[in-house]
Amino acid sequence: MAAAKCLPLPIMPTLGLARVLLVDDNPASRLTLQTVLQASGYFVDTAASAAEAIGKMDSREYALILSDLHMESQDAGLRVLAHARTMEYRPASAILSTWQQDHAERAKPTGPILIETEDIPELLGQVAGMISARARRLAVRSIRSRN
Repeated sequence: MAAAKCLPLPIMPTLGLARVLLVDDNPASRLTLQTVLQASGYFVDTAASAAEAIGKMDSREYALILSDLHMESQDAGLRVLAHARTMEYRPASAILSTWQQDHAERAKPTGPILIETEDIPELLGQVAGMISARARRLAVRSIRSRN
């Protein structure tokens, strides 16, 4: 009787969609969102404070910055997004918040609000949409600068 041949399992490629900086002082929230984003193919760096996030933005380019609104101070998340807007590489940015009314109004001038939700497909759709919009803006700028 011939020995059965074992076929190797296919190697799944890493998608490496984009690099995301996730900023949240709550370790459980940070780890949960990091895991979801990484499982979806994103490279994810994390920061637990505005100061740490600003340092990471200054040393590495990110396609998307997701920041909690309230961390070490009430406006820490707004400081993170304000710094992101000054970066030459122009990352997409959003506030992560479960505060849907009073606090959401305060964050509107700085960028879109991404509500943390149990609807993971919706969350990932919003992330992909923001990264795609950024890529389109960069492509248009590149084409205009060549002309």
